[in-house]
Amino acid sequence: MKLTRRMLLTGGAAAFVAPLLTRPVFASEETIKIGVLHSLSGTMAISETTLKDTMLMLIDAQNAKGGVLGKKLEAVVVDPASDWPLFAEKARELLTVDKVAVMFGCWTSVSRKSVLPVIEELNGLLFYPVQYEGEESSKNVFYTGAAPNQQAIPATDYYLNELGIQKFALLGTDYVYPRTTNNILEAYLISKGIAKEDIFVNYTPFGHSDWSKIVSDVVALGADGKKVGVLSTINGDANIGFYKELAAAGVKADTLPVCAFSVGEEELSGLDTSNLVGHLAAWNYFESADTAENKAWIDQWHAYTKNDKRTTNDPMEAHYIGFNMWVNAVTAAGTVDVDAVSDAMIGQKFPNLTGTVAEMLPNHHLTKPVLIGEIRADGQFDIISQTDPVPGDAWTDYLPESAVLESDWKDLKCGMYNKETKTCVQLKSNY
Repeated sequence: MKLTRRMLLTGGAAAFVAPLLTRPVFASEETIKIGVLHSLSGTMAISETTLKDTMLMLIDAQNAKGGVLGKKLEAVVVDPASDWPLFAEKARELLTVDKVAVMFGCWTSVSRKSVLPVIEELNGLLFYPVQYEGEESSKNVFYTGAAPNQQAIPATDYYLNELGIQKFALLGTDYVYPRTTNNILEAYLISKGIAKEDIFVNYTPFGHSDWSKIVSDVVALGADGKKVGVLSTINGDANIGFYKELAAAGVKADTLPVCAFSVGEEELSGLDTSNLVGHLAAWNYFESADTAENKAWIDQWHAYTKNDKRTTNDPMEAHYIGFNMWVNAVTAAGTVDVDAVSDAMIGQKFPNLTGTVAEMLPNHHLTKPVLIGEIRADGQFDIISQTDPVPGDAWTDYLPESAVLESDWKDLKCGMYNKETKTCVQLKSNY
């Protein structure tokens, strides 16, 4: 289209010219590629698809601000399809073929542990946004979800101190996160005086659907009059059947409460929650948090998705914090080089959505507040307990072999430092 002098002197060209004036100017057509490594199909799609959408929103918003280092960010989205070995293949592809500067992704610990040897071999960088079992600290991973001392342990304390729970059912999906978390919780409960025979542990496969016997067994635990509580590390769409069976069995929160570590607003959005009112979840963020930052975040999400019914959740906030810290670290380092960015990440601070500030620690974990929420009939949570930010602990104090370890990538340059022998131990893989 040819612009004439007359067109420019009239309002007729305004609609044409204005976009040119407001469009970000980038240094070149070269982009900084960001890998998005989340399952968009399979059993974990119920949780991970939203995280893919979150990353696309964050990348679009940053590009509207001018990108990073004068370059446009480009999302490279892959689908590992809830197939754990495929996570490793897709991560290798992102690093060697697509040449991404950083990856945001994974949900389950088995997917993260599948990716870990690949990114350590190729010196990639992963931001992992989901609560996990701890017992790990890699120089190539920033853990923006909760460690056990920021979710599982405080939830257990709430059961002991506020609800007077005397018997515990630890129900989990059969993989590393539930098994390791429950090992920690069992040791912790015994240290608090709970008898081993009053701790019931059960694991089920991904996608498990027949919950009738398990729920019946949990209800039977209270036959002696002791109050029973469930701590749930059930992941993915297996939660649909579990919560439906709870409702069918007439399990009520006031007599047999369930506290979930992997169920948030997204998972509840597809359920009839009227029979689940009062059951609990422990996270570091809930959509119902009453802050100006959270309101702006929710408004941004609804505008981006063009759907006011799309919920927000805890792992979304973890990506929000991690992505913004990465942007700030890249800006401070003046490069996307992994080693330089990793050094610049330590000490980064960024406001979380619940009214305090997150800080990245030398062990590559964040400080995070701990929130306990009660399920409402509308699928949201009433926040009934909230702490100040708690520093994430890579190695638990409740397993003897871990209590002597610490992680410090700033001064010690080690993720598994033995405080007794004063040596850096090589992390033994269990992928």
